[in-house]
Amino acid sequence: MPTIAADFPGQTVITTFEMTPGTADDLMEALTAAYEACISRQPGFLGAGLHMNDARTRICNYSQWQRREDYQAMLRTPEMRERNRKINELCKGFEPVMYEVTGVF
Repeated sequence: MPTIAADFPGQTVITTFEMTPGTADDLMEALTAAYEACISRQPGFLGAGLHMNDARTRICNYSQWQRREDYQAMLRTPEMRERNRKINELCKGFEPVMYEVTGVF
């Protein structure tokens, strides 16, 4: 599991997914399956967490990687390209954004 630390030398990625309450469980299942079968087995993967809001309209994914290039390579694998097409069908859209940890409180 990732640890949030100001001196973390790797890559942090936060991805938000917008969906309807009716597709929330299906999307969470698809994301969980992607982590269990594919993402967590990729080189450079350190850990991740999935979070759903109370209204069941947003999922936030926090992940940490050893390097930016490791995350980008995972996205380019044929398995993740196919999974992301299916994930996109379950939500109104998703956006991964790379971050640098600048403060921990």
